[in-house]
Amino acid sequence: MIILSVKTCSGLDDLNLLSSVCCYWSARVFIATMPGLLLGDVFPNFEAETTNGKIKFHDFLGDSWGILFSHPRDYTPVCTTELGRAAKPSDEFSRRNVKMIALSIDSLEDHHGWTKDILAYNNEESGCAFPFPIIADNQRELAVALGMLDPDEKDKDGMPLTARCVFVIGQDKKLKLSLLYPATTGRNFDEILRVVDSLQLTAKNRVATPADWQPGERVMVPPNIPEEEAAVMFPAGVYTKELPSGRKYLRYTPQP
Repeated sequence: MIILSVKTCSGLDDLNLLSSVCCYWSARVFIATMPGLLLGDVFPNFEAETTNGKIKFHDFLGDSWGILFSHPRDYTPVCTTELGRAAKPSDEFSRRNVKMIALSIDSLEDHHGWTKDILAYNNEESGCAFPFPIIADNQRELAVALGMLDPDEKDKDGMPLTARCVFVIGQDKKLKLSLLYPATTGRNFDEILRVVDSLQLTAKNRVATPADWQPGERVMVPPNIPEEEAAVMFPAGVYTKELPSGRKYLRYTPQP
């Protein structure tokens, strides 16, 4: 338990300082004591203000998959390239029944202004609608609750920034994948789309996808499926690669 000793607040600046200090320490305590969300956990059904209005997360998802990705700050270079890049394949995510939503620790007003810069970065008309909502988390409450803060990356006021998190949530509202990038490294949204393809394929079929797999390529038969069962389950055939160990664990089959 941490107890903060502060002087009586005499004005708005003091209140803002107190709020910042409390937010900072609550973030440090959370990072130090909580393991964060684990794969298979039901994702929190939080409420939040977004550029598309107030949402309750599970209602927002409905029967769709979801991707929630956080950003350190509005009007920053890497974040602008990331949201611009995320907006371009948004139709591809929609085609896969995936709803996208971003989070940044700034106000709705900032978000609305920033999206105009993002559209300009993409060489799109400023009047175009931005394809997904952005959560306003200027008090860092959601960032703290979801373990998104990076204690080593701070803004000009010394407050921790959000790391570049990616959460993929299934139709059952459970966490299927999480990625964590530092503030200095932008994400590859082609890879995130590839991961979604793999997650959706393996959710419906008892297969696994190998390294660098792309949709349409052969997939792998998991080791826990006996040979006799695999022959029935995969009528297109199962190819087993011969190995020096003699173990028959590298088994491939065409993508179902």
